[in-house]
Amino acid sequence: MAADSRSSILSAVRAAQVPPVSRPAPFTAGIHYADPIQQFADSLQLVGGRCLRATTLADARTQLQASGLVTPERRICSLIPGLVTPTFDLDQVDDPHTLEDVWLAALPGEFAVAENAAIWLPTDRLKHRVVPFLTQHLVLVVSSREVVHNMHEAYRRLTLGNRGFGVFLSGPSKTADIEQSLVIGAHGARSLQVVLCDEAVGGV
Repeated sequence: MAADSRSSILSAVRAAQVPPVSRPAPFTAGIHYADPIQQFADSLQLVGGRCLRATTLADARTQLQASGLVTPERRICSLIPGLVTPTFDLDQVDDPHTLEDVWLAALPGEFAVAENAAIWLPTDRLKHRVVPFLTQHLVLVVSSREVVHNMHEAYRRLTLGNRGFGVFLSGPSKTADIEQSLVIGAHGARSLQVVLCDEAVGGV
């Protein structure tokens, strides 16, 4: 009986096979957007982040001050001169475990991707690469001229060289593993603000 069942199952599988199809042509180009900066902003909002457009660094500083995130009584680190005033010097920190209570970190991103709101964040200028993951709130500054359309363009931009670490980061930390309920800031930054700045900014 078991042999007959096996034969009938295999026969049904063979009969249900779809006809072969030709291999698709090689993929050569990614999606392009009429307004990649607007697409980036829309994509970032979709994944829980917020995009700030700034013509100058002073403009970006004003917008961040208005957000209520810049609180001098908490620990703030910044690698963007003139954006926010740091409360400690990150380069003087030897033990990354002491960064567990960082409230706000402002870091430069190398470029941004309109397709999925990812920002390439190399850490060759960042002494402790845990900073963007330990901080409660993260601010990334990217030149508005450095927004590419898609991940295919993004990968062509990468020049890893001797860099030990880099990451594409899109949106704040989030998870929906438990009961399919989206939780922002589950195991990383609770918020992400991305500043697209028209002015050349030190560190970017």
